[in-house]
Amino acid sequence: MLVIDLLASSFSLFNLPSLWEGLGVGFSVFFVLLFLFFVRHQRSLRQRAYLMREAIRNRDWSFRLNTKGLTSGERAMQEVMNDLGEIIHQQVNQREVESWERLTRVLTHEIMNSTAPIASISQSLLRRDDVVGTPLEAGIRSINTTATRLITFVESYRKLAQLQQPKPEDVRLETFFAEVQRLYPQLTWDVVGMDEVIVHTDPVLLQQVVVNLVKNAVEAGARRIKAGGESLLISNDGAPIPAADRDSIFIPFFTTKHRGTGIGLALSRQIMVRQGGDLELMDQPETGYTVTFRLSFA
Repeated sequence: MLVIDLLASSFSLFNLPSLWEGLGVGFSVFFVLLFLFFVRHQRSLRQRAYLMREAIRNRDWSFRLNTKGLTSGERAMQEVMNDLGEIIHQQVNQREVESWERLTRVLTHEIMNSTAPIASISQSLLRRDDVVGTPLEAGIRSINTTATRLITFVESYRKLAQLQQPKPEDVRLETFFAEVQRLYPQLTWDVVGMDEVIVHTDPVLLQQVVVNLVKNAVEAGARRIKAGGESLLISNDGAPIPAADRDSIFIPFFTTKHRGTGIGLALSRQIMVRQGGDLELMDQPETGYTVTFRLSFA
């Protein structure tokens, strides 16, 4: 009887019905909170998917979303998606370069086939005695001059399809830009953050790219050039690039200059893309400058 009384008093002390009721309320609150967390987390994932889709649709290849608050699997997936933008960008640039190469090759071949005979025949006619000194001479000379200029013009575009094979090596940017500065002593240079920066690229082709950018800047009235960073930024204070032209500056044959050929920037980007890098016009120039280009390396 004593044992039974002790058990009874123990059950009475713990008040089991109240205990179970408290546990039930606790579990209910826990599951409600878990459900709310799940709903909120799913909404966050949907928002991430939307932002990434819009970034790709708008060709914003620099998008990055943080991995805070994600599970290990979700974090790995987000990191892959963050890298996907750059991978897509490289593939798009590569296909674009290949398309322009094919188009340029076909155009130059067809134009040269049609123009070369005109230049040759007109040149032969200018040597004939029955043409020299007659009213025909001026007309034939104009034909010959136009054909010759067109041949020279087309030959310049062959560079887009006949770019030399890159020979990459380790290039110390500090030394590289010291050499470039000597080519343009009239400019004020601000070279920063390059003391220990080494990139793996073809130094001859890189110089061609940088000189193209600096030459364009000088022609746009620039007096100051800034270069710096491992993801190389090159800025100038020349005339800004009009908003309407920003999407077209890397297209072969496009130029805003009176005597421009439209080959410089197109060739420069092709050089960078062929080496696994890129050349981009930044949406926002560096403070104190009007135009900033970014050179990225493999």
